[in-house]
Amino acid sequence: MIPRELIGSAQVPGGEELRLFRHGRDFMIVLDRNELMSTRMRGSEEALATMSCARIAGRKRPHLLVGGYGMGFTLRAALAALAADATITVAELVPEIIDWAHGPMAELTAGCLGDPRVRLVQDDVAAIIRAAAGTYDAILLDVDNGPDGLVRTANDQLYSARGLKAARNALRPGGVLAVWSAHKDTAFARRLDNAGFAVDEVAVRARANGKGAKHVIWFATHAQGQALGLRQAGL
Repeated sequence: MIPRELIGSAQVPGGEELRLFRHGRDFMIVLDRNELMSTRMRGSEEALATMSCARIAGRKRPHLLVGGYGMGFTLRAALAALAADATITVAELVPEIIDWAHGPMAELTAGCLGDPRVRLVQDDVAAIIRAAAGTYDAILLDVDNGPDGLVRTANDQLYSARGLKAARNALRPGGVLAVWSAHKDTAFARRLDNAGFAVDEVAVRARANGKGAKHVIWFATHAQGQALGLRQAGL
């Protein structure tokens, strides 16, 4: 049996310690006993990008905000789906995450952080959202295990009524706020609806081959001038 090897650790500002493990050719990032992400299960993180990009297809010079980098699954999928005129701002609060991307996981990173369409910012994605107004065509959030502050209590602000209002203000009309979660959360879906978004809740399998646990992605469209409502879809 191949043992799991600890490669590095990182303290999340205002939060808990993350640990990077390697198990054979696979990597996993763990918080306490929670496996936050793994190279074995990336299907829903990739779907976060591909489904978001499909919802803004046809826009010229689209600008996406991705928070955070994680293992880069969402970023790489977005780059594959977008044309050369796109811009992707990646907000990553934990510097060691980027160090790991350039270091032990460089093969997995596959140079995506050096793509000319990518702008990497070491900052809290919530602060970036608050500072923006009508800037982004899509905001993709995968900074926690769902719409709660598991990794970092301050992440709760992203999912509050005030945080959702800031996200809506940061989007261009018709833009999309996409939020990844390991679980359903009816109360959060209703908060999105109450914040003035048209909400599409989609269940996505964890693995790219369509197997594994079901994760949830909320696609909340800046619905100015549109009828609002919550629609659910399962895969």
